[in-house]
Amino acid sequence: MNAQQLKNSILQEAIMGKLVPQDPNDEPASVLLDKIREEKKRLVKEGKLKKKDLEETPISEDERPFEIPESWEWVRIKTIFDVCSARRVHEKDWRTSGIPFYRAREIGKLADNGFVDNDLFIDQQLYDEFSPSGVPKEGDLMITAVGTLGKVYIVKEGEIFYYKDGSVLCMENKWRINPQYAKYVIESPVFINQYIGESQGTTVATLTMVRVNQYLFPLPPLAEQKRIVAKIEELLPKIDEYGKAQEALDKLNEELPEKLKKSILQEAIEGRLVPQDPNDEPASVLLDKIRKEKARLVKEGKLKKKDLEETPIEENEIPFKIPESWEWCKLGTIAALIGGFAFKSHEYTSSGSRVIRISDITENGFINKNIVRFPFTDKLSQYVIQEGDILMAMTGGTVGKSLYVKYLPEETMLLNQRVALIRPNIVFTDYIDYVIKSQHIQGIITEAKNSTNDNISMGDIYNFPIPLPPLSEQKRIVAKIEELMHEIDKLKV
Repeated sequence: MNAQQLKNSILQEAIMGKLVPQDPNDEPASVLLDKIREEKKRLVKEGKLKKKDLEETPISEDERPFEIPESWEWVRIKTIFDVCSARRVHEKDWRTSGIPFYRAREIGKLADNGFVDNDLFIDQQLYDEFSPSGVPKEGDLMITAVGTLGKVYIVKEGEIFYYKDGSVLCMENKWRINPQYAKYVIESPVFINQYIGESQGTTVATLTMVRVNQYLFPLPPLAEQKRIVAKIEELLPKIDEYGKAQEALDKLNEELPEKLKKSILQEAIEGRLVPQDPNDEPASVLLDKIRKEKARLVKEGKLKKKDLEETPIEENEIPFKIPESWEWCKLGTIAALIGGFAFKSHEYTSSGSRVIRISDITENGFINKNIVRFPFTDKLSQYVIQEGDILMAMTGGTVGKSLYVKYLPEETMLLNQRVALIRPNIVFTDYIDYVIKSQHIQGIITEAKNSTNDNISMGDIYNFPIPLPPLSEQKRIVAKIEELMHEIDKLKV
């Protein structure tokens, strides 16, 4: 249950008479109603009210949404408030100073914050002209009738303003119902459901005087209204505290899975996720095998001599300790790196091989929208994406975004410029993919792009320092990561 749900529950308890105990010494609401009716009759005799203001629509048993205490009464709003609207203020009458003029948006801000930075006014002369027809007075309730319906603001002592007809209603509180209690009733789920139900199927939801007058209102004795308000106001700060705690917990729950994943990847690449096995062939032997394989490919003309060159890892490049059976190396030592071809967008065709751009890749796969193509020729063969490749964005807002191509579509895919292709050699690609996604490498990417305006170079990628375990341990690490990631994904659900 969130804070708003808790508040709704408390308001519901309040208007059902369950929040505070009833006091048998309280003057019952029926007596209060009789006094209001007598006062209305007097005002009709004096010509200050019309006979129709005495009319009341009976409330049937079926209409009553719940039981209330015996000392309470179900009434319609019309019985205990005079619901009215303003006289029309034309835009030509708006001023930059004078009497504040509030629309629904200003009343909404007043309801939420208790203040508003208003920039609309009317002349004092126009306000005085409208005053005999009725202006908001202390204790009246202003309610938004368009937009966000049902925002309620209680007029303060000495407050002077006028309001927009149609978008705001004034519930004149002539019979001195506790205004704060009335506000809580209007904000309660039961009251809200009355006008939401009426708004369904309409183009624009609005509150009208006719509708509001007929809405049901659970009326307690005046003394109990005061006790209910005091109890709610005692509870509201606790609800706010609960809400803040709930928000913090929700944020933690939302962030926890990703934080756990990052932590697991870091533990994995530091050699602390699975135990080392002394029977594993050490990473130094694996590196020798990679070097020999490269030398063979050079002899066969499939690599160039420069591909045998290695830039050693300096001490100051090593960010953390790794097990003795591991080795630090640069990504370019254990993987072939290929930059994409500079395709010209105006040369794209409706048929041919698909061109993969930065916008076409996500961590979860290719995006199959706005596909572009280019005729395949032999000179493009080195840019063909293979199953097992890792693609990485090199520019823009998603620098460092990568896609491990575990499954390749049947059609040929060509690599566009500013997308790097990483093709690991002998090492376990799944492990390299997790290293690239770890905070260790992503932090290096962030630092590199911040110094080059959201760009990383092939040189930056080549020099990524990779903590390399024995091949057998790479596979155990990947298996453990995938086991744990699966459990973390359950937390999200």
